[in-house]
Amino acid sequence: MTRSRFRTFAWAALAYNLIVILWGAYVRASGSGAGCGSHWPLCNGQIIPQSPATTTMVEFAHRMSSGVSLLLAIAGLVWAWRAYPRGDAVRLGAGLTMFFMITEALVGAGLVLLGLTDKNDSAARAVSLGIHLVNTFLLLASLALTAWWASGGARVRLRGQGAVLGMFAVALLGAIAVGATGAITALGDTLFPAQSLAQGLQQDLSPTAHFLIQLRVVHPILAVLVGAFAIATGWFAAARRPGPAMRTFARVLFGIFIAQLVIGVLNVALLAPVVMQLIHLLMADMVWLTLVLAAATALADPADARAGMFAGEAQRAL
Repeated sequence: MTRSRFRTFAWAALAYNLIVILWGAYVRASGSGAGCGSHWPLCNGQIIPQSPATTTMVEFAHRMSSGVSLLLAIAGLVWAWRAYPRGDAVRLGAGLTMFFMITEALVGAGLVLLGLTDKNDSAARAVSLGIHLVNTFLLLASLALTAWWASGGARVRLRGQGAVLGMFAVALLGAIAVGATGAITALGDTLFPAQSLAQGLQQDLSPTAHFLIQLRVVHPILAVLVGAFAIATGWFAAARRPGPAMRTFARVLFGIFIAQLVIGVLNVALLAPVVMQLIHLLMADMVWLTLVLAAATALADPADARAGMFAGEAQRAL
């Protein structure tokens, strides 16, 4: 149970959970959310579905992959407790990962048991998906920080950080809001697909359109505003906390946001095909993770004994 192996394990767990999240989005986009009926944790009342339909196989595979994520979180928590001393940031990250993994499962179970899947277009489903996305982002942040700290990153210090802390707090909250509105927009695209770009624009402007359609305009506007602020935050932090890692994060944040903006435009122009929705979600996750790790770098406690050692490793990794 060496720390070097835990570091590899932590990064692998993050990568695996990204795949699980994308598969969950495919479940929603393909209309397979009710593949196991209203049963949870059973699938159509069975432990292993017999002669399953395609939608059932898609949903069941997602549940199985999510179960593996839970096992990885448990293993990571036990490993961190055995390999790191009390008060270590890695323990904190592993504990947060376990917490948000449990809440992720509970939110997913709630969606199924309350019937907020398939063709359900209620406000309750929209709110639930927004909550699900927020929890997913927090889970990803916990996984990433666990791996980051296990790789030698210094723990975060909030006291005395001034404007850098304030700007990152706004950027992170803004990114969460963008993600939540994106989840609601994706639901609208799935339930009310447009046959052409012109028809989609007519739907958006119609006063009698379903509220999910009327809300679609919020996401791109918010995404541009928050993205611009996040980029400004990165460069501001690079100026206030000079160092190779922070400068690199500022450049990566700029590049990945521009790429996400292009993908978002293509997603709209192509009428949100499933593949583009998944790519868009993956890039959103990458923007979020970049912002989280940039904040961890800018707000690192210089008194942490690992900070100096980590500087060289961070530059090589980035």
